[in-house]
Amino acid sequence: MTRKEIDDRRRIEERIDRAAERIGSVWPLHSFVTANPLSGFEDEPFHRAVAEGERLFGGRGYPHPSVFRRAWETGRIDPDALQAELEARGIDREPETLLDEMAEAEAERGSETDDATAAVDRVLTKWLAAFLDQGQSKWPMPDREAGFYAAWREMAPHDGDVPGCDDPDDLPETATEALEAVLSDSPEERWEDVIEYHLAALPGWSGFIKQRTDADANAWQEQYPITLPEYLAVRLTLADLLDAPIDPEAVDDGDETTVTTADASDADDEVPLPEIWLTAWERSYRERLLEGIDDSVTDPSDADGERPAAQLVFCIDTRSEVIRRHIEAQGPYETHGYAGFFGVPMRHREYDSHAETDACPPIVDPQHRVVDRPDEETDAATARDRWTGVSNAVRKHFKTLKNNVVAAFTFVEGAGSAYGSAMAARTLSPSAIAKLERAVAERVPSYHEAASPAVDYDAYGDHDHADHDLPQGMTLEEKVEYAATAFELMGWTEFARLVVFAGHASETTNNPFDSSLDCGACAGNPGGPNARVLAEICNDEDVRAELRERGIDVPEDTVFLAGEHNTTTDEIELFDDPVPESHREDLASLREDLERARAGAATERTDDATGGGPDDGVAAVERKAADWAEARPEWGLAGNASFVIGPRELTADRNLDGRAFLHSYDWTTDPDGDALEAIFTGPLVVTQWINNQYYFATVDNAVYGSGSKITQNPIGNVGVLQGNGGDLMTGLPLQSLKVDDDRPYHQPLRLTAVIHAPVDRVTEILREHEDVRTLLDNGWIGDLTVVDPERDNAAFRYAGDLEWAADVELEVEPEATAEPEPEPAPTPQTADDD
Repeated sequence: MTRKEIDDRRRIEERIDRAAERIGSVWPLHSFVTANPLSGFEDEPFHRAVAEGERLFGGRGYPHPSVFRRAWETGRIDPDALQAELEARGIDREPETLLDEMAEAEAERGSETDDATAAVDRVLTKWLAAFLDQGQSKWPMPDREAGFYAAWREMAPHDGDVPGCDDPDDLPETATEALEAVLSDSPEERWEDVIEYHLAALPGWSGFIKQRTDADANAWQEQYPITLPEYLAVRLTLADLLDAPIDPEAVDDGDETTVTTADASDADDEVPLPEIWLTAWERSYRERLLEGIDDSVTDPSDADGERPAAQLVFCIDTRSEVIRRHIEAQGPYETHGYAGFFGVPMRHREYDSHAETDACPPIVDPQHRVVDRPDEETDAATARDRWTGVSNAVRKHFKTLKNNVVAAFTFVEGAGSAYGSAMAARTLSPSAIAKLERAVAERVPSYHEAASPAVDYDAYGDHDHADHDLPQGMTLEEKVEYAATAFELMGWTEFARLVVFAGHASETTNNPFDSSLDCGACAGNPGGPNARVLAEICNDEDVRAELRERGIDVPEDTVFLAGEHNTTTDEIELFDDPVPESHREDLASLREDLERARAGAATERTDDATGGGPDDGVAAVERKAADWAEARPEWGLAGNASFVIGPRELTADRNLDGRAFLHSYDWTTDPDGDALEAIFTGPLVVTQWINNQYYFATVDNAVYGSGSKITQNPIGNVGVLQGNGGDLMTGLPLQSLKVDDDRPYHQPLRLTAVIHAPVDRVTEILREHEDVRTLLDNGWIGDLTVVDPERDNAAFRYAGDLEWAADVELEVEPEATAEPEPEPAPTPQTADDD
């Protein structure tokens, strides 16, 4: 390659990299990660980013006017809050008039795609699906090892949808040459805009390729490489062959081609009317949230000195708020919130699995590789291996018969009745199937009974693993740091006899989006493995000795154990291997109370809250988990609206309806603000991602979500399509967000954050971290309120540019005067006061 060719390639790739910053990453379906679909615009004010999103993707950025109208009529938008926002913008028209104006503007929205571009999308997605398939297709695309462009170039002559291509030599030999051939028709200063337009044409596929190439370790990418330059080379070549527009702003004037520019940033930069209504809705929610804060809590460490029966640490996930309330109601239990990966950034391989997963948030790089290994002193591993081996062999045999051309018909004849009976049973009697599955599960040892995570660095003989740069296991110093960080972030100074780290996972049947219901802090994976690792670390006597040197004195009779909260059924499974006989009575009492808490939480989350006993609630959620026709086995994080960082005492007596992320924090044990800084730069950023994904998927599910499950088509083990082609869908399905097509269950509000800490401390953290400050200044976090314990818990609202406004209370109506519309079950997470 000549110097000129290298320079040309570099110039093109630099423009691709800049344009790709506007495209959000899309994770594979088996490890669904919630993320802001407009994350590439977080450096811009919210309203301007919304306009850019509409220009590029065609997506609505604010709730539909009918949603605002319903919130207004039911009292969720407080009249005083709305009046204050309108006056601040110099608007004096009546709310009804404004709602009509927004409805008229909405009716004028529309977008069109020309036929030639639609043809490009259709042909391109066909080949993307074939190339990116991860083991689902029985006939894989040939030559994938050579890369996407090279493989497509060989196959294009055999595709009747690609005109003027009878031989691979009819196409440029390399991706760079293909890009140069098409881009050369546009002025070089237009290249970045052209590239941005074509990346945004199919943001799902381009976002998936972006994430795949950015991943530290991806076996499919290593074997079958694809890059954004290759993707664009195929797309632009197809656009050229099919006479589709290359430059969307180019206008053909006969002999000349001129370029017109249409930049959303050049438009009227005033905050639009829908954002004013949105802000008023958020302010109404904030005021009601603050009304429930216990403003008598100033020094959380000044407790009554009574040792709790047990301490349970849950993920900050909004679903934990419900079960925590019910556990606390059972007796002298403390519950705490901590990011669900429990501060352990690891890549994990579960026992009897060949796949490894990054069990940490996407903004955190894994630092260790941890593998589950069978326990030598039990027969559980042997029993599980035997069952797994038989199950896998049967499954493989049936799959072979179904896919074998010769055997397929005889297989259907012989096994059709059995398959039909099984399908009928699961459809007509999911409760019976649930009981059967649980009976089998009780007979087969679970993975945590069969194996334990190999945490110690010394447990691995090979520290130069061929496939990974990550160190195997952890050193003593690293283990001490993870334990100390956990206790310091939560502000712990006292320990119970039993301490439970409870990760969480979901249970669902026939749900392509099941990983979206697992732990977001674990990158869409169950949180149990991380809980087990931290429990094992904290039970290590050498770790405890080092902790004492750092002023963290864990009593000798404190035992740490892990557990996993099933957020669909609210069952909490305890991994009790480390519990000695001296603590068995404590453990038995805890199990009984957890069962009672589960019954209460399950009843709250189902329509049985209005009648029936606790056993009915448990039966209902178990049926939902086993029913493959259940569109909503659980609501997941739908309803999330706030993030409270502070001691549990702030909200202990308040029902937050599963709408709040709760992170434990004690400002008195964090004099330098290091713990709070870690929460700001980690969990706060992640909850903003989650909140904005739910927001945008609700306001425009067709663009930022994934549409109805009824018409979804899982493809290639990587994602879903709507129908049999088109873009890879990027967000949550309609059924996870809405009661029906017109009524959202999730209330689309930007995140409200409430921090219990000195306001000066928060200001310094924001001064040091421009990225977090940008999220606030640009409106990606709707509101930040500091409840300052050094000023009698006075509330200060962040006003932008490191300025604060003393809180002025509004007279917020406690309830709506209009009768709210009835909502079909399940409805428990709909806030009574919002």
